[in-house]
Amino acid sequence: MEFIKELFGGNKREIKKIEKIVDKIEEIEPNFVGMSDAELRGMTQKLKDRLSGGETLDDILPEAFATMREAAKRVLGMRHYRVQLIGGVVLHQGRIAEMKTGEGKTLVATLPVYLNALSGKGVHVVTVNDYLAKRDKEWMGSIYEFLGLTVGVVVHGQTPEQKKAAYNCDITYGTNNEYGFDYLRDNMVIYKENMTQRELNFAIVDEVDSILIDEARTPLIISGPGDKSTGLYHDANTFVQMLKGRVMDPSEDKQDRFDREYKEETVDFTVDEKGHSVMLAENGVAKAEKYFNIENFADPKNMEISHHINQALKAHNLMKLDVDYVIKDGEIVIVDEFTGRLMFGRRYSDGLHQAIEAKEGLEVQRESQTLASITFQNYFRMYKKLSGMTGTAKTEEEEFKSIYGMDVVLIPTNRPIARKDEADSVYKTDEGKFTAVVDEIEMRYRTGQPILVGTIAIETSEMLSGMLKRKGVRHQVLNAKQHEKEAEIVSQAGRLGSVTIATNMAGRGTDIVLGGNPEFMAKKEMKKLGYSDHIISLATSFIETEDPEIIEAKDKYKGIYYDIKTQTDEEQEKVKAAGGLCILGTERHESRRIDNQLRGRAGRQGDPGMSKFFISLEDNLMRLFGSEKIRSVVDKLGMEDDMPIEHSLLSKSIENAQKKVEGRNFGIRKHVLQFDDVMNKQREIIYKERRSVLEGENIRENIMSMIQKIVDYSVERFTAEGSYPEEWDLQGLKESMYSAYLPKDSIDFGNIENLTREKIKDMLLDLSVSLYEQKEALIGEERMREIERIILLQVVDTKWVDHIDAMEQLRQGIGLRAVGQEDPVRAYQFEGFDMFEEMIRSIQEDTIKFMFGFSLEERIERKQVIDVDHLSQSSADLDSPSQTTVEKDDRVGRNDLCPCGSGKKYKKCCGKNS
Repeated sequence: MEFIKELFGGNKREIKKIEKIVDKIEEIEPNFVGMSDAELRGMTQKLKDRLSGGETLDDILPEAFATMREAAKRVLGMRHYRVQLIGGVVLHQGRIAEMKTGEGKTLVATLPVYLNALSGKGVHVVTVNDYLAKRDKEWMGSIYEFLGLTVGVVVHGQTPEQKKAAYNCDITYGTNNEYGFDYLRDNMVIYKENMTQRELNFAIVDEVDSILIDEARTPLIISGPGDKSTGLYHDANTFVQMLKGRVMDPSEDKQDRFDREYKEETVDFTVDEKGHSVMLAENGVAKAEKYFNIENFADPKNMEISHHINQALKAHNLMKLDVDYVIKDGEIVIVDEFTGRLMFGRRYSDGLHQAIEAKEGLEVQRESQTLASITFQNYFRMYKKLSGMTGTAKTEEEEFKSIYGMDVVLIPTNRPIARKDEADSVYKTDEGKFTAVVDEIEMRYRTGQPILVGTIAIETSEMLSGMLKRKGVRHQVLNAKQHEKEAEIVSQAGRLGSVTIATNMAGRGTDIVLGGNPEFMAKKEMKKLGYSDHIISLATSFIETEDPEIIEAKDKYKGIYYDIKTQTDEEQEKVKAAGGLCILGTERHESRRIDNQLRGRAGRQGDPGMSKFFISLEDNLMRLFGSEKIRSVVDKLGMEDDMPIEHSLLSKSIENAQKKVEGRNFGIRKHVLQFDDVMNKQREIIYKERRSVLEGENIRENIMSMIQKIVDYSVERFTAEGSYPEEWDLQGLKESMYSAYLPKDSIDFGNIENLTREKIKDMLLDLSVSLYEQKEALIGEERMREIERIILLQVVDTKWVDHIDAMEQLRQGIGLRAVGQEDPVRAYQFEGFDMFEEMIRSIQEDTIKFMFGFSLEERIERKQVIDVDHLSQSSADLDSPSQTTVEKDDRVGRNDLCPCGSGKKYKKCCGKNS
């Protein structure tokens, strides 16, 4: 308890410090209230001038915040509350502001965004989806534009020119995925002009826990089509359907389980739901050897067959339709485990997506090759300043501090929270639990109280829907299948008598207003009348205009809005009398944050409301991570299936189960980051090299350095055997240098008696430089500098893509080192470093070889090694079912049968010269 007191005591001290700044803002506010619109706009230039004069952002903060506060009031009719000013200061300081649902985080962000945009270096606002990015750009963007700043938005599907224009704005809205992919793409272009992003200056991450915690297991990947045949997926799918397996009991001892799993099982495979893995037993191995006609299943040459069987087993036994994925338009679409949203464009990597396609009888697409990747952790750590806001972050503060260097500040609510959070009701079986949930819904529905029911899976929401239909309870279902209606359904979930069944995180970012959201309803009516989104946006702003079309739209909107507002105000009072919004959770999520987010949908701005969770001992969380104590208590009590119990031991056990999973997931994310940190150092070196080339730097000295290194390495290699020239392999050295880049018979060592290693190095270096300068004199200095850049870019890009693939293969196999008591991460660091050194030497050798080898008649121009305009982008989860994106490709794979009909593989027939 002392720790808790200190925790909140520390938070109070932080708030008190910030309140002194807020006092200053409120003290000068009257000066800004009295300004004309022109004078208020003029503050932007005045504040910029003060920054140019040597003042800091902290110096001008009070005036900037007061300017934004007044502008928001005039443009949107929204004035920042005092607590919102506190939140704005926290964000400007590069910290996380935890603000409860309905406290106006979107408006809070305008304060630090405006202040930091005055520096001219750009501000990125990061949202969880394109809808919110476009909405907030239009909504809050009108305030910035009123104050003379430019606002852009980056969303999927834009051209590079559109994105570049958006990034060059003072303020840019976009999603975490889009920012990260644009960074990777910028480091694949061959002309500086094709880059879209500026320096990464300041980012504010909305729903920071969702983006920097939940999605941190899924590195961003840009990939191109691979060349593997898809036939083995069908074979593996057919084979695993012939096998019999069993699901492990989560309480089984690991070592005993391993010994029995493999050697004593009578089944063909075992499923470990807790560890999300499947393992063939001896029976299954024997069947695999017979089916695939192989002698030794464990032989490394059969690794590919083993891998395909394992992925097919996972597809059939761990990946569930309408839980992990849905089938839409003939394709497998992943369902986000945290939000319940469909993740269009993402694919499980490592062949799992293809295994699911084979399982569901769909067209199996080819695997992809990784061309560039980065984790969210390493991308966002590149910003000079990073901050975030959410309703739930305190439980993950340790992770935010250790990985991003951000602490969490709890922002007080504008009004006291009136929501009542009732104790969990625990049932023995799922049947008893869902019967109780439906009874609770029916009882509250008869009173008119609006109800939001949170589910984890799509199948649960549809099952509940069926039960409610049989009871005659009218309701709306919001899951991944109704993704398009999300904002509309959620915005109206507070209406009298409404029942909404939704995945736990659905509608995050959309307010649930008791009685209904009049603004949302009025805009919908305007759309029905034929007004465009742009006109509606202008019509709903408070900006004065002389445009007759907009004046007419404003009048129309006001009339519609006030008519609806009168109705919703009356309805709101009835809803409050009925108890406000009721939140019912049908299962505890593995993360406490997700549960808190669901609870937080009720009790907005001091509104009444309540929340309650219904739990079954058959829930995945309780079944896989709950302790044996829970079961023993239940057995002793002799509970009936439909009898709920509430006990302190149960509540504590549930929380401990969640903590256990949270700790496990943190470990996974940390593990991913440890591996990516190795790649990140290498990535920074390569990208820095590329950028210097794109910027047009003179790299002649780099070329000379490469020549020196090749000469040094070659001489040391062929003179290592002895101390005297006659002991050296000088002929081998000559052949090596001819093979590397020097013309045949151009080397003459003369009398070897007086040779030393240094003399040989000087001789070879002088010869190399002389030949290089001769070529330069013929072609011209300026053209030679461009050719150096062209060749270096092409070599670096080719070698880097191959290196990424090699590092990925190393990472996949490195885990086995743990069996030999070796730290896999450390082994990855050492071996990865050696591979990187080898790649650098290879880059140097090939660059020099091409520089000496090109003929003066050749037309040498920059060529795209990677077709940036036709790449697929994705996220890949490395430690649970991993996700990547593969672009559908109709080209023939190298291992496919040749289309000419010869019966040979393509690579050994028509494709052998490809």
